[in-house]
Amino acid sequence: MRWIIRSVIALVLLAVLLVGAVFLIPAEKVAGIAVAKFNTLTGRELVISGAVRPTIWPQLGVKTGPISISNAEWSKEGPMVQAEGLDISLDLAALIAGDVKITGVEAINPKIVLERSSKGEENWVFGGGGAGGTVSAATPGVGQPFTLDKATVSGGTLVFADHAAGVRYEVSGIEATAAIPQFAGQATVDMAAVMNGQSFRLKAEIAAFQDFLDGKLVESDLTLVAGDAELGFKGRAGIAPEAEGALTTDLGDLAAVSALAGMAAPKLPQGLGASDVRVSGAVTLTTAGSLHLRGGAVVLDGNTLTVDGDLTTASARAKLSAKVVAGALDLAGVSGGEGGGSGGGAQAAGWPKDKIDVSGLAALDAVVALTADSVDLGMVKFGPSQIVLTNDRSRLVTELRKVSAYEGVISGQFVVNGRKGLSVGGDLSFAGMALQPLLADFGGYERLVGTGDMRVKFLGSGASVDAIMRSMSGSGSLALSNGEILGLDIAGMLRTLDTSYVGEGQKTIFDSLGGSFTIADGVLHNEDLVLKSPYITARGVGDVGLGARNLEYRIKATALADDTGAGGLTAPLLIKGPWADPKFSLDLQAIADEKLAEQKAALQAQAEAKRAELEAEARAKLENELGVVQQDGESLEDAARRRMNEAMDSEAQKALQKLLGGN
Repeated sequence: MRWIIRSVIALVLLAVLLVGAVFLIPAEKVAGIAVAKFNTLTGRELVISGAVRPTIWPQLGVKTGPISISNAEWSKEGPMVQAEGLDISLDLAALIAGDVKITGVEAINPKIVLERSSKGEENWVFGGGGAGGTVSAATPGVGQPFTLDKATVSGGTLVFADHAAGVRYEVSGIEATAAIPQFAGQATVDMAAVMNGQSFRLKAEIAAFQDFLDGKLVESDLTLVAGDAELGFKGRAGIAPEAEGALTTDLGDLAAVSALAGMAAPKLPQGLGASDVRVSGAVTLTTAGSLHLRGGAVVLDGNTLTVDGDLTTASARAKLSAKVVAGALDLAGVSGGEGGGSGGGAQAAGWPKDKIDVSGLAALDAVVALTADSVDLGMVKFGPSQIVLTNDRSRLVTELRKVSAYEGVISGQFVVNGRKGLSVGGDLSFAGMALQPLLADFGGYERLVGTGDMRVKFLGSGASVDAIMRSMSGSGSLALSNGEILGLDIAGMLRTLDTSYVGEGQKTIFDSLGGSFTIADGVLHNEDLVLKSPYITARGVGDVGLGARNLEYRIKATALADDTGAGGLTAPLLIKGPWADPKFSLDLQAIADEKLAEQKAALQAQAEAKRAELEAEARAKLENELGVVQQDGESLEDAARRRMNEAMDSEAQKALQKLLGGN
């Protein structure tokens, strides 16, 4: 970049020649000599069209018509520099004293093209190394200290094309002023321009201009404003680019920031920067393009975080590694909102159907270690937590390492996968959990009270919470102790066969409740629920519609015998309907099936008794009339057959003896 400054200064020095010779030689002839000298030094062709007009009053200077400077031979972008005109003013007294004091430089509609070839060649390098021209750091005039009271650019354009990296940037509509009061001292720039259709304003102050040109880190103050977004930096910066210092940013206008970066604005979930992104802290930018933040204070919507992070861009995808400490963290927007439904928990008509947008996960890969006082994920809420979030190509895995929640501990993984559509899944274990607040948050269901353990493995896909819940699959188990089922008095129903024992104030107390379940197509199915209480035992089987938010569940309850021996009554109950208003009734079909089974069993018992009676009569008759005695394990038929064989053997033996002349 130093060669750019030197080429501009070369033009200024040529203007000095023009002005100095104005009284001796015609301006056009002097211009021709100056142009030839410039071409020799740089190896580029400088063309000045139109008249060259020296001025004496009120400032010593020169005005030109359109100018252009040719590009490197390998470039296909056209001239490296072109402008509709230049106006350069000098301090005559300083010039006579041998100093170059530029009081003003104005460029009208300039266009500057900076390029790097596919071989790494740079078009702003002049002289030596095959770049053409003879200019070098030792060329008289090059590097000579100067001052600039004010430089003005109007309607400018700057193009940077890196053919090796395959990138191209264009800044247009440049309206800028710059000043260098002392060559070794402070320099300032104030520029407004447009990039990728987004207007912005840049203000910069550099404490030591000469050192900055020489590639050193110097004290700098930078402010960039785009839309409602603002970035401020105060510290040390270099031309590399390279920087270290204090950063303050307000990136709430992500659309403006993304436009400047040439990318689509990420649609971040609420809680991760949907409407408010602010960052401050100590930053370091390296020549390798990595960015490091230490002691950072980050605000994402209503979430305040302390962050130490590193962002690297060397690989195909940018990657963030960070350690984050937070207070109360609200990430309900990541899962699409509250778990209890669209505004009323179990009373809601259904799950939210609004589209969940997780395109923000594609912005970069990340590994973030999070410690928080609490975390609200919408469907579930955590207390003090240690969590590791890993985002790999739009697949965010939340690893729960040490999470306190609902009076117990949660461990396992929760996954949000945005690679192809959206899917969510998890494999979670809940130990010592208070189930009522957990189910209230997850499904808006508050009727089951108890403490115990639960394991659930699940997977769902879809663009909304409603679609995800209707597609849910998985399995799990539940084991509770010392709890209650609110709104339902099973013992009262069983005692009176009256299903009105429901509603406010009704409950079933249990000592233990447990079972396992499977989930398919958004329906939870259970076949082995067992409830034990001081008054009843109950077994349950049925379905709970996680997607449709309904249930059809049968409970077969048996009243335990009291101290007098009374009790033992059994009745089946049917719970059916939406979560918001389930209906309780005696299960008439189950009662009919049970009665039919009892009658069938009675008839079978009668038939068995009759068969036994007939067998006894037949056995007695065989013994009395034929002398057949049934042996252990022998049927009557076998006994009769055995007796017949014995008789035949006896008769055959007698006949044989007779034939042989026996008695």
